[in-house]
Amino acid sequence: MDIPSNRYRCPLGRLQPQHTDLEALKERGWREQGLLVVAQDDERLDWMERQLLKNIGERLYGTPRQGGRHG
Repeated sequence: MDIPSNRYRCPLGRLQPQHTDLEALKERGWREQGLLVVAQDDERLDWMERQLLKNIGERLYGTPRQGGRHG
């Protein structure tokens, strides 16, 4: 006699964090909504591009606080 094996799914399983590919999320944001998320010290950028990002960030949001990630 074949008895179907119904696996019990623990309700706590849905509370475990899911791994998020941040680079894919940033790319999707750019392609779908025109949002750009990039760190000022991203190694893929040259000095000019980093300086441009810094200038735009300071214009829009002011200078970074001392003791921060990039301070």
